[in-house]
Amino acid sequence: MVNVTSMTTETEFSFANLTGSAQRHIRVFQMHQFLDRFAMGLTVAVVVLALTDRGMDLFQISLLFGVYSLTTMAMELPFGGLADSIGRKPVFLTAVVASLISLALFLSTSNFYVLALSFAFIGFGRALRSGTLDAWFVETFRAAAPNVDVQPALAKAQWANALGLAIGAVLGGLLPDMLGYVAERFGFSIYDVSYAASFVVMLGVFVFTVLAIVEKPRPMDGNALLHGFSNVPVMIKDASLLVLNRPALSMLLGSLSFFLMATNPVEVLWPTHAKPMLEEGYANTVIGVVTATYFFSIAFGASISPHLSRVFKRRHAMTLAAMFACLAGVQIALALQGGIIGFVAVFILYSVILGACETPASSILHRCVEDRQRSTMLSLRSLIQQLGAALGLVLAGAIAKLYSTPVAWMIGTVFLVIAVMLALVLAKRLDAEAE
Repeated sequence: MVNVTSMTTETEFSFANLTGSAQRHIRVFQMHQFLDRFAMGLTVAVVVLALTDRGMDLFQISLLFGVYSLTTMAMELPFGGLADSIGRKPVFLTAVVASLISLALFLSTSNFYVLALSFAFIGFGRALRSGTLDAWFVETFRAAAPNVDVQPALAKAQWANALGLAIGAVLGGLLPDMLGYVAERFGFSIYDVSYAASFVVMLGVFVFTVLAIVEKPRPMDGNALLHGFSNVPVMIKDASLLVLNRPALSMLLGSLSFFLMATNPVEVLWPTHAKPMLEEGYANTVIGVVTATYFFSIAFGASISPHLSRVFKRRHAMTLAAMFACLAGVQIALALQGGIIGFVAVFILYSVILGACETPASSILHRCVEDRQRSTMLSLRSLIQQLGAALGLVLAGAIAKLYSTPVAWMIGTVFLVIAVMLALVLAKRLDAEAE
């Protein structure tokens, strides 16, 4: 059953015309997203280097990331439902605590099994974060600005999100060079400086969440967590029924899954393809700069997504279809690059388009679900996307081993073509529902 009010005609977003409470709500969420992703970004640039410095080989590193992925996928739905039942804020605060435990464990050891526990806590925190404050933001915004198009507000939040990650990644790469000697003086790895900085900022995220995020308290059930796990089959059934009863949702989730199957291998494998194009003496530095540029490009793409949506008269599914089609062409162009300058130029364009894809998809999803199911559906979306991304990476890895990485990327564009077709069908269905 679809919330009838979600299908009414939406007013075009204008920040200046919003009420003071709606403007304040956007600014608070932007600051929150920036701080949270800034804390994460501090470790993004150095995680593999830090693990290598601890004596981990590439196989062990891949196993640790596997622990993270498996933990995240296993916990997604139980904790999505938990956020819907006991509230978004307490679940997010628990996610921050999980992140702090993960960072503390990482800083305390070079033992593989303890590091695996650290990565499990990262996955645990990721699952807790999924769909929590995003749902809170949308619901509170709609209460403060009824019938106003939420997509530009989501784009503002995503811009802050990506900007925090980008700046964090740059600083995380600089800190070991700037202050690593201090860490070594006390017997730590130079990369632990970035992890320590992340721990401090994450403490700030906890305090900011407690003070700035306002949510009406919900009844606390001591058995809510147990119910969350025992109700997973029911939640999957309910979410599946919702998807089946709303073909628009099934087409959206299917399109996003194919989108990740095509693009995740590019996002993961690009450094291995680009590094041979560079002189050994500065290859890692350039890859670090390009990594930061990647995040900034995603942030820029998020910022222009509302303008792109206006080109398609805020028909978000049509915007998605156009973005997916552009990505297919750019991905082929990226695979054909043999020099670093051309590769970086095309990769920046690719990253901008990736950033522009997020908020149209989120806007469609939020239109199609009721508040009581929002976090669960966001968690289901995340789970499906992760499965698509993992499957795409496995397939691309096998193809790259047999042939090459560029061949794997070009074959992957088949999945983007499928995503385009699903998005076009979705656009037609949404247009029919709006009539």
